[in-house]
Amino acid sequence: MMFRTDAPRRWARWIGRAAVLLGFAAVVVLLMLWLAGRFERKVPIPAAVAPAQQPLVAGRVAPVRLVRIPLVESAVGTIRAVHETSVGAKILARVVEIHLKAGQKVHSGDLLVRLDDTDLRAKLEEAQAAVTSAEALSAQAAADEKRAAELVKTQSVSRQQYERSLTELRTAEANLRGARENVKAAQAALDWATVRSPLDGVVIDKKVDLGDMVTPGQVLVTLFDPTRMQLIASVRESLAQRLQVGQDIAVRLDGLQKQCSGTISEIVPEAQSASRSFQVKVTGPCPAGIYTGMFGRLLIPLEEEQIVVIPRQAVQHVGQLELVDVLDGGQAKRRAIRTGRILDEDLEVLSGLHPGEQVVIPAPPSGRAGPQEASRG
Repeated sequence: MMFRTDAPRRWARWIGRAAVLLGFAAVVVLLMLWLAGRFERKVPIPAAVAPAQQPLVAGRVAPVRLVRIPLVESAVGTIRAVHETSVGAKILARVVEIHLKAGQKVHSGDLLVRLDDTDLRAKLEEAQAAVTSAEALSAQAAADEKRAAELVKTQSVSRQQYERSLTELRTAEANLRGARENVKAAQAALDWATVRSPLDGVVIDKKVDLGDMVTPGQVLVTLFDPTRMQLIASVRESLAQRLQVGQDIAVRLDGLQKQCSGTISEIVPEAQSASRSFQVKVTGPCPAGIYTGMFGRLLIPLEEEQIVVIPRQAVQHVGQLELVDVLDGGQAKRRAIRTGRILDEDLEVLSGLHPGEQVVIPAPPSGRAGPQEASRG
């Protein structure tokens, strides 16, 4: 009897729980439909802004062109001065004055370094005193020779005595000449103590400081003429055959981002055994800011090559991507490309476009500057 009484109760409890679960599920479904906007009125898209009514192309259209440019190969080199000199010491002395610094412009004859000349001045004065003494002895010997010449005519002195006086005169004259040469040597040594610039140029570097003891042959300062510079490049054997002295050739200075024209002044007629290359020297007008030791490239012309180009303004950058809008069936379709060299207002296209296609140059927004140009180093 207890079994019959509990069964209806259990069924009632299960039915109640199922109703609660179904009600909760219905609430969740209705909430999701509400959040999705199913119960809100839809606003129709106005015809004025419908995609079919938007302009197909915004901007100018430019063709993808195939052009021919000279093919060049570069040879690396170093900038050197045509006239570069190292000024050295000729005497053993101490530096007492310095009138220069690196990068300073100097003129020919300007004082650079002065060395201690105390001993040299003393030697010069000693040599000058020796000249004075030699002049007196020479004058006395000349007078004695003149008297002996008169007396020998009257046979008052012997011929042997006259010849002795003549020998003394010649000896005195020789001693005088030697004393005067000693003065010149002492004066030259004194001049060596004053080091002057041998040319109009720029100081590359000074090698001594105040108080240093210098020796003969030691370099004191290095100078160069900035108006005459040259690029010395190593050109491999096969390319060197294309060059000749007097030929005009292009030179690029990577550090200054400049390209200029020069003339081949020398081709050293000896190949370097390690690299089988020849040294080629190119001189030309010097652009501002060029110094000895800078890096440069010699651009050797070869045959022409064909490349695909488009205007630089047609390229848009999105992150690392290079994109262009290509005109296809009256519509602009975006396409990724890969670019290369910059050629004035054009840009080389390595892949992604073909000659004859047309690209869109975006129109600049009103009140703002033009489209961002592609920038490649």
